[in-house]
Amino acid sequence: MGREQHSNGSGSTATTTTTAARNNDNATTQNRNSIDSNLKTLIEFKKTLIEEQKNGDQRIQELNNRIESTKMQIDGERTQLEDLRVKLKQINEQKDGEYAKFIELKKSLIDAKNQMKTYDDKAGSIATSKLRKERFDIVNLTKALEHIEHDIQTKKLSKDEERKLVARSKEIATKLHTLKIMHKKEDHYRSISSRYDVLKTKINSIFDQKSEFGNNIGKLKASLDTLLNLRESLYEERRKEIHGIREIGAKLEMVETQLNAIEFRKSRIQYIEHRQRKQKDGEERRASRYGATHERTKRNKENQERWNTLKEAALKKMSNGEKLTFDEMRLIFGDSGTPE
Repeated sequence: MGREQHSNGSGSTATTTTTAARNNDNATTQNRNSIDSNLKTLIEFKKTLIEEQKNGDQRIQELNNRIESTKMQIDGERTQLEDLRVKLKQINEQKDGEYAKFIELKKSLIDAKNQMKTYDDKAGSIATSKLRKERFDIVNLTKALEHIEHDIQTKKLSKDEERKLVARSKEIATKLHTLKIMHKKEDHYRSISSRYDVLKTKINSIFDQKSEFGNNIGKLKASLDTLLNLRESLYEERRKEIHGIREIGAKLEMVETQLNAIEFRKSRIQYIEHRQRKQKDGEERRASRYGATHERTKRNKENQERWNTLKEAALKKMSNGEKLTFDEMRLIFGDSGTPE
């Protein structure tokens, strides 16, 4: 009974050890599969992050190029704006100087016109109109006056003829005097009017330039506002991209930490598997040695039981006075207590 219990106990221990080893192997395999799955997922995630980081760096470079281009446009338009402001200042200074002359000349033109009007009013509109027609014949009138005076001085005239010639001479002299005054005033008016027209053209040109510079300045300021808003929006977009790149960098650090942890776990599992294989091999060797020892002990016990049975039979024959064989004598009186 005791031998059966010992044998069953040894077999149960070996079975338990084998089952435990198998369970450990299964658990290790499942753990390794889980780690490999996580490792694959993390590697793919890392590739995705690196690609996003690369794309983000490229977008930042593109934004930097656009920002630099926009800044160059801003600088160029600011230079143009400053040039236009300088020119506008110069044209305003020119306008201030010329406009004062223009106002003064305009006043002189009005005065000259008023003087002509006053003289026309004094002379009478009909007479003035007639004189204006005759003014273009001033040369003939001058010749006529000279001819009359010559006749008066050289010819023998009756008193009545002389009186008529003198009257005619006075009349022509008066017309000539009036025509000369009118001619002088009109020439003065035309001179002022001509200068006025030239200056007015110049003033109009100045105002046109002033208006053109003002319009161009307005357009440049609007364009600059657009460019400045664009630059700010590009700055904001770049700040977001940089923030995104930093977040990707933080995620990459986290992934690297997890990958390092997985690599450590993998190396730990490999170490455990190696140790388990060594332990399993040792247990198998011990189990093999134990089996051989157990079998030898079993055989020894069986031999001992046969030897005891034979010895009891020999002792019984000897007590009955029966003749013993040599082997039976050895069983009873042999030196060894165990069968050879």
